[in-house]
Amino acid sequence: MLARTVTHALVGIEPRRIEVEAHIERGLKAFTIVGLPDKACQEAKERVRSGISSAELGWPAAGRITINLAPAQLRKEGSGFDLPIALALLAASAQLPRDALDGHAAFGELALDGRLRPVPGALVAAEGARRAGLRRLLCAAESGPEVALAGVEPVGVAHLAEAVSYLRGERGPPDLPPPSDDFETLADVPDLADVRGQERARRALEIAAAGRHNLLMAGPPGTGKTMLARRLPGILPLLADEPSLEVTRIHSVAGLLAPGSGLVRVPPFRAPHHAASVAGLIGGGHVGIRPGEVSLAHHGVLFLDELPEFQRPALEGLRQPLEDGFVQVARVTGRVTFPARFQLVAAMNLCPCGARGHGAAECSCTPERVQRYREKLSRALLDRFDLLLAVPRPRAVELAGAPAEPSTPVRERVLAARRRLREQPLERTRAADELLTRAVDRLPLSGRGRARVGRVAETIAALAAAASVEPEHVAEALSFRPPSELVE
Repeated sequence: MLARTVTHALVGIEPRRIEVEAHIERGLKAFTIVGLPDKACQEAKERVRSGISSAELGWPAAGRITINLAPAQLRKEGSGFDLPIALALLAASAQLPRDALDGHAAFGELALDGRLRPVPGALVAAEGARRAGLRRLLCAAESGPEVALAGVEPVGVAHLAEAVSYLRGERGPPDLPPPSDDFETLADVPDLADVRGQERARRALEIAAAGRHNLLMAGPPGTGKTMLARRLPGILPLLADEPSLEVTRIHSVAGLLAPGSGLVRVPPFRAPHHAASVAGLIGGGHVGIRPGEVSLAHHGVLFLDELPEFQRPALEGLRQPLEDGFVQVARVTGRVTFPARFQLVAAMNLCPCGARGHGAAECSCTPERVQRYREKLSRALLDRFDLLLAVPRPRAVELAGAPAEPSTPVRERVLAARRRLREQPLERTRAADELLTRAVDRLPLSGRGRARVGRVAETIAALAAAASVEPEHVAEALSFRPPSELVE
């Protein structure tokens, strides 16, 4: 006998329809899965056999069982095929009505005792089911709220026996709690009021938030560079529906969504260790192609602390997504495109020992060592930072002072500036244009650098609620070009 059900494989963050065909015939006892399954998918044979037995269902009496995962040329990865294989097998052995699986997709991993476990990518699988015209998706109960985000009715069950009972018509779809957006997690973001002093760095952070600019902070250890960077999400606007769904989709594939969570509304903040590999930062991997940190920071912030300590190939790999907003990972098995429109914030010391620029400590680095340290960052990468500033050591009176301006009023100014920039771009006055032209001749500004200075000046004007970009706005934007501590 033959039966079919539908599931979806994940190719990057896109679903691919997979038909799971189960065929049972007389012959020598065998259980075979074909259709280019990986190791985890092949091991489904043991999980499905034990799960069906634990659900007190009958194992097919006929000898030969063949499971085909079509299309055969697409590699099937992961354990999400367990549930559709089990259901197709039960339908082929007449333990489910012939038409019970019509209009349904299935996605989930089986435990040996028949329980259903959630697997990464349930949201993407649900989107595939919706595109295929399927109304319901059988999944683990924990994946139900995630599936509901795609506009498909989730049939969340805790055990294979519950799924069978539902398909036999003995019970209706279980009630699941609605997904909850993470609006309230904005309260967990650190507040700018914790930062004492560093008025220039706070100003740079506000400009970066208002104009989505990339920011590089350089200075001795302990001056507050990391502290400032971690407070950037608190002054960014919450994500709208479409970008929020994109971010949630990526985090679903990566397995980062908490059970029962809804759309990711707070811009993500990713801070990988400087030992991260190229694949970890950009995307890829030996087993399947997975999104890297640049994609996990999509519509959010990617913070690279100790920037020169990252591998040079990993840093150079940032150049393409910074310009294009996506990253393409090519392998022998195919090419996958991940969205990667993120805001890059980085921090570094001014020399290897960290004492340069400290004031109270003496730098022990030779000029050659300092030069080698700076050469770890290419001019092409530095040119992609809109704002570069030296963060000095704060004075004692600043550290002992009262709390600074909190994040809430700063965030309101950022939101107002973004509205102005969205409604009408600001034009530069003739005097501002002349100042920018003179700066190109006198400063080491490339064509890209000139464009970035113009964008920063426009953001500064929007924060000031000005009608046009004036020379003082261009002058402030030029002050955030590479500081002398980085180029001398």
